[in-house]
Amino acid sequence: MKRINRTNDYLFKRIFGSEEGKDALISFLNAVLKPPPGQELTSVELLDRELDPKYLLDKAARLDILAKTATGALVNIEVQVVNKYNIDKRTLFYWAGLYYGQLGSGEDFIYLRKTITINILGFNWFEDAGKYHYTFHIREDQTGELLNDDLEIHFLELRKIAGLKRKPQNDLEEWLLYFNNIQGEEMEEIAMGNPGIRKALTIEQIFLKDKKERRLYELREKAVRDEISMLAGARAEGRAEGKAEGRADAICMFLDVRFGEASQGLQRKVRYISKLEILDRIINRIYTAASLDDAEAIIDNATK
Repeated sequence: MKRINRTNDYLFKRIFGSEEGKDALISFLNAVLKPPPGQELTSVELLDRELDPKYLLDKAARLDILAKTATGALVNIEVQVVNKYNIDKRTLFYWAGLYYGQLGSGEDFIYLRKTITINILGFNWFEDAGKYHYTFHIREDQTGELLNDDLEIHFLELRKIAGLKRKPQNDLEEWLLYFNNIQGEEMEEIAMGNPGIRKALTIEQIFLKDKKERRLYELREKAVRDEISMLAGARAEGRAEGKAEGRADAICMFLDVRFGEASQGLQRKVRYISKLEILDRIINRIYTAASLDDAEAIIDNATK
């Protein structure tokens, strides 16, 4: 096997979303959340279901991790390697689903618990070249007063830590270097002083020796490579054409690759759209569609 890719979301889920990987997960969460001394996480409950291998070639499948802390807070962690230019809205959408999904019919809002989203990004979303960790809450614009602590969103930008010219200065920097796939003596030195990373590396080695796991890992790598190629091709075609036809072709190409023959009717609907601003709205959202119904809703909303 070639050099391992630790941002492969199947491998990530196998390590951090497993019972044997809980120590690694807790270590990573403490590094990101930075709780006050004495309030560090010591246990979490994994809420994920088992993976179905048939979804590994589905480029839209979310192989994220969902856990609950001892205080009832929900924590969702997702790796995003491909920049679909919607990570801000995507994050809020899935955060909202987790937050309102805590309540059943007729239950009181008092039972809602803090919901934390952590995005590990393989691309740069924010402009500050020296800042790799961004944390967001809901605050009043002028005073900075916190509305409540229920929303907490983290973005970790791996590219900004990749070129680190010094040794890591804290646990989070060590974890981000780990996700940047460092190897050899540098990785060994970090692991010696970081039990969580040492645990992750142990599980990683067991994973690599399992032929079935390696095959599923490669399937997921292929899905991501195909997605990157398709997105790049579609956008390049749209830019090169510089007109509605190019945008429509790019959207239809995505629909055809993603949903096959079942999307023919929707493709015909796209071909009837001639306004560039409408097609631009569609092309900026269409890559978030997890189903044909989602794609149709995106197109319908753009034309309203």
